Amino acid sequence: MSQPRSRITEGQPFPLGSTWDGLGVNFALFSAHATKVELCIFDPDGLEEIERIELPEYTDEIWHGYLPDAHPGLIYGYRVYGPYEPEAGHRFNHNKLLIDPYAKQLVGELKWSEALFGYEIGHPDGDLSFDERDSAPFVPKCKVIDPAYTWGKHRNHRVDWDKTVFYEAHLRGLTMRHPSVAEDKRGTFAGLMNADVIKHIRKLGVSSVELLPVHAFVNDQHLLEKGMNNYWGYNSIGFFAPHPRYLASGHINEFKEVAAHLHDAGLELILDVVYNHTAEGNELGPTLSMRGIDNASYYRLMPDDKRYYINDSGTGNTLDLSHPCVLQMVTDSLRYWATEMGVDGFRFDLATILARHHDGYDERHSFLVACRQDPVLSKVKLIAEPWDCGPGGYQVGGFPPGWAEWNDKFRDNVRSFWKGDEGQLAELASRLTASGDLYNQRGRRPFSSVNFITAHDGFTLNDLVSYNDKHNEDNDENNQDGSNNNMSWNHGVEGPTDDEAINDLRLRQMRNFMATLILAQGTPMLVAGDEFARTQHGNNNAYCQDSEIGWINWDLSERGKQLQAFVTRVIKLRMNYPILRRGRFFVGAFNEELGIKDVTWLAPSGEEMNEDNWHDPHARCMGMLLDGRAQPTGIRRSGADATLLMVVNSHHDVVNFRLPEVAQGSHWTCMLDTNRTDEPEEDEVFQFGDEFIVTHRSLVLFELQKEKVA
Repeated sequence: MSQPRSRITEGQPFPLGSTWDGLGVNFALFSAHATKVELCIFDPDGLEEIERIELPEYTDEIWHGYLPDAHPGLIYGYRVYGPYEPEAGHRFNHNKLLIDPYAKQLVGELKWSEALFGYEIGHPDGDLSFDERDSAPFVPKCKVIDPAYTWGKHRNHRVDWDKTVFYEAHLRGLTMRHPSVAEDKRGTFAGLMNADVIKHIRKLGVSSVELLPVHAFVNDQHLLEKGMNNYWGYNSIGFFAPHPRYLASGHINEFKEVAAHLHDAGLELILDVVYNHTAEGNELGPTLSMRGIDNASYYRLMPDDKRYYINDSGTGNTLDLSHPCVLQMVTDSLRYWATEMGVDGFRFDLATILARHHDGYDERHSFLVACRQDPVLSKVKLIAEPWDCGPGGYQVGGFPPGWAEWNDKFRDNVRSFWKGDEGQLAELASRLTASGDLYNQRGRRPFSSVNFITAHDGFTLNDLVSYNDKHNEDNDENNQDGSNNNMSWNHGVEGPTDDEAINDLRLRQMRNFMATLILAQGTPMLVAGDEFARTQHGNNNAYCQDSEIGWINWDLSERGKQLQAFVTRVIKLRMNYPILRRGRFFVGAFNEELGIKDVTWLAPSGEEMNEDNWHDPHARCMGMLLDGRAQPTGIRRSGADATLLMVVNSHHDVVNFRLPEVAQGSHWTCMLDTNRTDEPEEDEVFQFGDEFIVTHRSLVLFELQKEKVA
């Protein structure tokens, strides 16, 4: 390594990270406990360290310096000096090259080596020992970027909550097998820009593409040794940088381009983000970034022994968002993606962690307060996964106004209902009406309930109706990984079958699940590929399957095409009928002034459900009557929406359902019947009092036809 030859000046303590201003590059790094910080410059390939420069100034816990000779493309990392005292929470080791937490782009991939660890592996003192090997050859390097990008009219695209339908997808899995995507672009942001891919998503009728983590992440060593990798990417190491493998061009503008393409097609871009932990693991993990920069500030440590980490994430460590500079890093990251990169919203993995103090979850935590008051973040979609494995970690319904939440109660109840479990009707009524028992408080809206049947974690929709048990043998963990509580039903045969009766029933059950999800109040979330019955062959934990198990197969079967057409039709119904996506909760109370109920629950007799009906464990059929005359807003006026009747029957036999008489109506027409593969005829008329034969395990939707005025 040569002697320093770059000119350096004091620079500024802000903004954090590396910032090119047209004349040079400012470097700023937070560390409250460091004694010295060196900026390490590498050759353009990131292979040879050519210079070390000590940052000359330290202001308000920020180390900073300015290189007037530097330009975009410069490759760098940090070495941070300070005490190595694990018992006190300090793990500084200047022999380890560190990734800038604010780096906008990373180059190279992590190569696992014992040199990555701050302690000597195998030493009798374990992580209390000190390792002097240089980790630079094995660590991804940071790259100074040129942020210039001229956004057109599509910097962001905001979809109203009532018109939102999420489409959860894995960026790589979505296009790895798509025939229209060039091989060199498959699995990348460039692949998602493909016109046929976007056309499919848009034609389906969803509004918002929600990508699994695309922040730079690390592949676990034990997975690589088994020939697999961390496919899902819930192992972040850089909150500002896109994962290098996802950039076909090697330039971050590729992400901005895909955002522009999605916006131009009328689609939102939502990112699944992982701010609850990093890839550095527990006390035995590698030193890659924040551990070596200021371990005691970035991470939550055990109060009685700071050698060890609080592990609410289940992955070894937990970021401490109670620290103002860590909170700043996370909110800076969110603003960066929302403004510079064109992202329209975020789904927060294990979000309860982000709002936990030492004494538990607090809805007034500084992170939640910061998001609500921030002029940028308060305007994007914020979706919480409202649980973690820490104390008091299950907080479904417990997030403050302004937040939406994944609603696992919807998933569990709807799965149990269509499986035919007893005693599900009472809860189903709540789930179909946006779970008002959880969210109808403090002015929260029905959109707060993000309803889903499946997600990336668990069975696909096809596998939900095809397997009783998980089949994760390909994960090489003796089938011990993944949930055992799937509430699935194989309908008589485990896995694929040639029995047409079973296949027909499975397809009808998939239609039932999709119709229930899309027609329920709240915000529906579909998983990419479920619309045409993709399978993972019974694997309910494909986190390590960067293979045909995790990739979507676009070679659709006839049944897959039928299901896709059905899902498209149901989403269209949701969009065409505002009463299916109202901004107010249906509560079932009688409005004296208007003389109507917004929702009425009907027994198969056509009469209103009574206590005996609700508590009958064998009852598996009911109707939900949504009266379009109910007031749509807080203004005391009648609504003018269509009146709809949805009948669900999870019984193993047909049910004769008497169609009710409704004022100002003349008859009913059938709009949807999951027992049918075709679309009901518009001229099929059903009179008040008619008994409609509801097929076993099916859902039917009727529209009230109003009386003609002479």
